Amino acid sequence: MDYAGFFMLKESKLRNRKLIKAYLCLFVCLATRAVHLEVVTDLSSQGFLAMLKRFVARRGLCQHLYSDNGTNFIGASGELQEIYKLSKSNEFKTYAKNNMIYFHFIPAGSSHFGGLWESAVKSFKHHLRRMVSEKKTLTYEEFYTFVVQVEAVLNSRPLLPMTDDPNDLETLTPGHFLIGHPLNLVPDLDLQSTPMNRLTRYQILQSMVQHLWRRWSTQYLHTLHERSKWQFKTNTENLLGSLVLLKDENNPPSKWSIARIVALHPGKDDITRVVIVRTSNCNILKRSIVICG
Repeated sequence: MDYAGFFMLKESKLRNRKLIKAYLCLFVCLATRAVHLEVVTDLSSQGFLAMLKRFVARRGLCQHLYSDNGTNFIGASGELQEIYKLSKSNEFKTYAKNNMIYFHFIPAGSSHFGGLWESAVKSFKHHLRRMVSEKKTLTYEEFYTFVVQVEAVLNSRPLLPMTDDPNDLETLTPGHFLIGHPLNLVPDLDLQSTPMNRLTRYQILQSMVQHLWRRWSTQYLHTLHERSKWQFKTNTENLLGSLVLLKDENNPPSKWSIARIVALHPGKDDITRVVIVRTSNCNILKRSIVICG
């Protein structure tokens, strides 16, 4: 469990409406890597428990909750200190005890404990803050709509092949664990090149999703790249038949280009840097490759 924010939102679309603070709570399943996002505006004990109950009602009861260690909370902003206090409150302890939920804090100086969820959401949190701050102030409903679409984007990322069938290009995603099949967003026109003053509020929202997808997916692919250079022949000798991600900046949100390697082109040093791939449309393409860890 992690937090992002705060974000300033409007109560409604009417003029001169007061601004309210909102926070984003991020749940990441350590088994399936599925991401769940909750918007909260109240850091009271009741608000904290209501957020947790919404998560449990939609995703099921979890036995263990992991978060940053208490000293990180204590040394952070007042809002995070309040969240830390809420996790220690009698109301939360009673609810957790009755439902056999165990709350854990990562030990101080052991940030690698949170590596799984940090790699999945760290860059997303950065881009989310930028997108919300760069655009017009959103209403609560608009922000919630934006967040849920971003959740679908995060849960669309490929994890591994579904089968060993060379003709099957489907990959397992966190979405499969949530709904039984991939999560896809409703298609929209590409609005990224349209001037902001020509967009409606709905279109601004969709433009934000598209911009975040473009930035986050590009950075996410970079995080998968193995930092070592081409040093060992064993890095590429077993690539034939492997599924690969094709980098395509024109893909709409939650759409990943998948292909299978059908031929290798080793260099003079017997290391493969170029391959032939077959896409889901049966197109044959020649591409350079980057090995991912």
